[in-house]
Amino acid sequence: MAAAEAAAAVVLSSFLKADPAPVPESAGTAAATAATSSAMAAAAAVAAAARTGSEARVSKPALATKLLSLSGVFAVHKPKGPTSAELLNRLKEKLLAEAGMPSPEWTKRKKQTLKIGHGGTLDSAARGVLVVGIGRGTKMLTSMLSGSKRYVAIGELGKATDTLDSTGNVTEEKPYDKITQEDIESILQKFTGNIMQVPPLIILSRFLNLSLFLLPSSLFVSLFYFASYSALKKDGQRLSTLMKRGEVVEAKPARPVTVYSLSLQKFQPPFFTLDVECGGGFYIRSLVSDIGKELSSCANVLELTRTKQGPFTLEEHALPEDKWTIDDIAQSLQRCSSLLPAELALKKSKPEESNEQVLSCECITLNETKGEDDVIKTL
Repeated sequence: MAAAEAAAAVVLSSFLKADPAPVPESAGTAAATAATSSAMAAAAAVAAAARTGSEARVSKPALATKLLSLSGVFAVHKPKGPTSAELLNRLKEKLLAEAGMPSPEWTKRKKQTLKIGHGGTLDSAARGVLVVGIGRGTKMLTSMLSGSKRYVAIGELGKATDTLDSTGNVTEEKPYDKITQEDIESILQKFTGNIMQVPPLIILSRFLNLSLFLLPSSLFVSLFYFASYSALKKDGQRLSTLMKRGEVVEAKPARPVTVYSLSLQKFQPPFFTLDVECGGGFYIRSLVSDIGKELSSCANVLELTRTKQGPFTLEEHALPEDKWTIDDIAQSLQRCSSLLPAELALKKSKPEESNEQVLSCECITLNETKGEDDVIKTL
């Protein structure tokens, strides 16, 4: 404030000392009044600007406090391109940058942590709703995964790939010209209800991943895949060990999954559009591939959009990137709290164990040593 007042005084003093322009005697009083008003306005503007800059610096600790107090579950809009883990890392970086963390103001506050994670991984080629937990909300993500999800998928007949989507290498091509809309609609009932599904191995490799953040990108990628394969076993041996030996690892056996609704929205050969509502652990890639096989052809996923996860919808609840601010997320947490069932109220109880947990969390510990990496704890 002292700096702001001094700056204003300088402006006012210099303005009054300046040689006034000659004015008619009859207009002297009016001119003097106008000059004084202009000087005071200029001084006020300088003071306001100085105060704004000061307030902006002071508000960083307040923002950090608000960020660390956030707790609950909300949704963001994941675009095509980044993986779910990369998107979460981008969200985390934006929030920390806005709050100025870590910063010198926090050197006296040890062990202040920011917990953030996501539930229900979307691949890099997919877009749509990604549910995010922050603070104690990370403990709710396992329960969120058991809820229903809704997707719009565009499949391509006649081509199979090693990833079951358009990002992979084509492994097989078959004719599709005799397949009709009625043919597709007639087989969808086979994939509705409680069914058995074999998940693709490439997705299983990421299934129980516990991601580490704030690491160099090359190390992060290596740990991402190694940790994923290491978490899975076949005949008591880790998949990573079997794969290093060059052994073929198959994703089996089939698992029970639930499809609540499945309909064909559009058919324009070779492309077909599906609307799917399913439970946890279901894979759209496998569904499209199995539909292609059932039609005596093959198919892969061309585009995939998750339009709903639990109570969160793409249109109503998913925050776009320009809304990834502390205030916007706080407002979203407040709105979304009413969407959650009472049994998912925030508490410190341990999350239920689940073989279908897809949870990436981080715990950032602020330390006092400037320039050193943050201490990372996995949840």
